[in-house]
Amino acid sequence: MRTKFLAVASLLIAVTQPVLTQAAAIAAKDYPSKFIRIVVPYGAGAGPDVVGRIIAEKLGPALGTNIVFENRGGGGMLGTEIVAKSAPDGYTILLQTAAYATYPYFFKNVPYDSAKDLMPVTLAAKNVGYVLVVNPSLPARSVKELVALAKANPAKLNYGTAGVGSVMQMAAELFAHMSAIKLQPVHYTGVPAALSDTISGQIEMGFPAAPSALPFMQAGRLRVLAITADKRWNKMADTPTLSEAGVKGYKYIGWYGFWFAAGTPAEYVARIQGEVARAVKDPVVQRKLEEQGLEGVGSTPQELAKIIDEEFALNKKLTAAMGIVPQ
Repeated sequence: MRTKFLAVASLLIAVTQPVLTQAAAIAAKDYPSKFIRIVVPYGAGAGPDVVGRIIAEKLGPALGTNIVFENRGGGGMLGTEIVAKSAPDGYTILLQTAAYATYPYFFKNVPYDSAKDLMPVTLAAKNVGYVLVVNPSLPARSVKELVALAKANPAKLNYGTAGVGSVMQMAAELFAHMSAIKLQPVHYTGVPAALSDTISGQIEMGFPAAPSALPFMQAGRLRVLAITADKRWNKMADTPTLSEAGVKGYKYIGWYGFWFAAGTPAEYVARIQGEVARAVKDPVVQRKLEEQGLEGVGSTPQELAKIIDEEFALNKKLTAAMGIVPQ
């Protein structure tokens, strides 16, 4: 009986497999047949929103459809949840940052499972790094002087973040951990507010994206001590990396990736990945990304998955060292 069952099953697979494959090919050919929604879990004008719209200028025409942006504030998790719980039909895409890999270590009740509810599509772009900035009134003109000042005043120096678990917080805490110092986070609803209070002297320091700090550095309203990447940025050629400035081995850069809801057909994932990869290599897109301090990547889903795993491991170790208990 078992042998007969296996024989019948094999025959059914042999008969139906070409039909299923042909159906998938037809579906992929017709995709997309309506507009695609990109959910950005941050406000309009924020870094991810800007990156997404630059890429969408080429992505939409290449796909032959309109790209509609939906900005959902609320710290990043709300927009992520929307995509995680959306229909896996290829028409709702998440555009997230490296903060994606911090949420489970700061929040007890994350409303989705990163491993089960979402699937990586592509690492779209990465930035040139964040910069360690201080208010010019602070008596620290180098990273070494700042570290010495922080050691003399434990937990007395404040740094601004774009929210709990944001990349600004992780960049600052990695610096504190590797320098054996204690800093005090002050959480804001976004980068502009944190940067504004650093400029005004309400807080002492911060880790904004390098392009955000550049005009204020040039105007003498911020002092830039180092950049978090492993190489210098050509627009701040005199600014050393943190590793060069004394925190050996330090590296922290930001990135922007696309995700689908788990279960989205592989053909749709491949189509979006391929078109994003082509878009970020377009000279016009490259120039616009460079103006934002970004480099287009267009990785495979597997490469993005590897980066995410590494980020989760780093953040788990770092938050444990910080004594963070998910709230």
